[in-house]
Amino acid sequence: MSTNPLRHALTRMGGRDPHEKHRAATPLELFFDLTFVIAFGVAGSQFAHAVAENHFWPGLLAFSFAMFCVIWAWINFSWFASAYDTDDWVFRVVTMVQMVGVLVLAMGIEPLFHSIIEGKHVDNATMVAGYIIMRVALIFQWLRAARQDPERRRLCLRYAAYLAIVQLGWVVVLLADADIPTMLLMATPLFILEVMIPYTAERKGNGTPWHAHHIAERFGLLAIIALGECLIGAIETLRAIVATNGWTIETALVGLSGTGLAFAMWWIYFVLPAGQALHARRDRGPRFGYWHMPVFAAIAATGAGLHVAAYFIGHEAHISATVAVASIAIPIAIFYVSLTALYTSLLGVDRRFVWAAVFVVLGLGCGVAMAAAGVSIELCMLEMMLVLGLVIVFDERKSHAGRAAALQRLDSAATS
Repeated sequence: MSTNPLRHALTRMGGRDPHEKHRAATPLELFFDLTFVIAFGVAGSQFAHAVAENHFWPGLLAFSFAMFCVIWAWINFSWFASAYDTDDWVFRVVTMVQMVGVLVLAMGIEPLFHSIIEGKHVDNATMVAGYIIMRVALIFQWLRAARQDPERRRLCLRYAAYLAIVQLGWVVVLLADADIPTMLLMATPLFILEVMIPYTAERKGNGTPWHAHHIAERFGLLAIIALGECLIGAIETLRAIVATNGWTIETALVGLSGTGLAFAMWWIYFVLPAGQALHARRDRGPRFGYWHMPVFAAIAATGAGLHVAAYFIGHEAHISATVAVASIAIPIAIFYVSLTALYTSLLGVDRRFVWAAVFVVLGLGCGVAMAAAGVSIELCMLEMMLVLGLVIVFDERKSHAGRAAALQRLDSAATS
């Protein structure tokens, strides 16, 4: 990284120090993340519309497609930047190109949803074009790193080559006028190849010099961005009730439970001491990235579910109360189960955390059952918030000692 903070002249991309003190997210990274606010917002809004109109499965397919492209591109950029961010003018300009790709991708999410819901040809050209723009810019970054970091030249060239090959496949998808089954047959192998790139590229050598605490911070920041969608969904639900019934006790309960669900998910996410665990077990880095994909997607889907609740309360949805509550409960359950898998992959099996996951799934299921029995959506949301609250109380009283012991074991193994 440039040693002169007043200039951004060309700097050799030789790899950052993975043990650098006080490493933190840069203003450029934070600015880059703002484009993902838009992408998460558009995808969540479109998914909420689809569920409210009783088009759950087509909506889920489109949402999954969009979330993979958004989240995977972000993970790849963040991991590269953690290892090779020079903050010179070339790195900044190429990052701007990637930001343009995110915005183009976001513009293509709505046409993708509409085309899949209509069940005809899949209109994914704009979204895939945005994805390719991001990936081509990343290929340039890897080629630059290969030229300027002789120690890891082969590794960087492998990344660039594998990315280029897969992008040729996405170009075919972009140009094809395919229906849904054909699109799935074309895209599924590409999804698999995409997620295999880091594992395949880094199978030899010591890997890229990413910074464990920096990566943990970056992922935490994106989780907060995704949780912002939950707060927007909570406000929309509250607004719908106020517009229908005015300010009542039920209104207050919805405001409390919607905000409480987002707050509880934030609390639970940051239970994991990710930076310390990754620093001790750098070999678990790929797992950390992979398990975050369903975590991020589930957070965004929870925000969409809160939007669905707003549509239902405002009599703008063609679904039952059970479906409306399930659209909140299911993503939260996926979030907690995925987070449990992430926790286990870094720190090992913690029976308390596993049993807490079972309790959360059953508790959220009770909320859905309450809705099916005719209980108001406001009370169902409150019950789900209380379930997460009880898990947090249990964790604060019982589980912290287990995490401390797990971290101590990892540190001991790393130094031995």
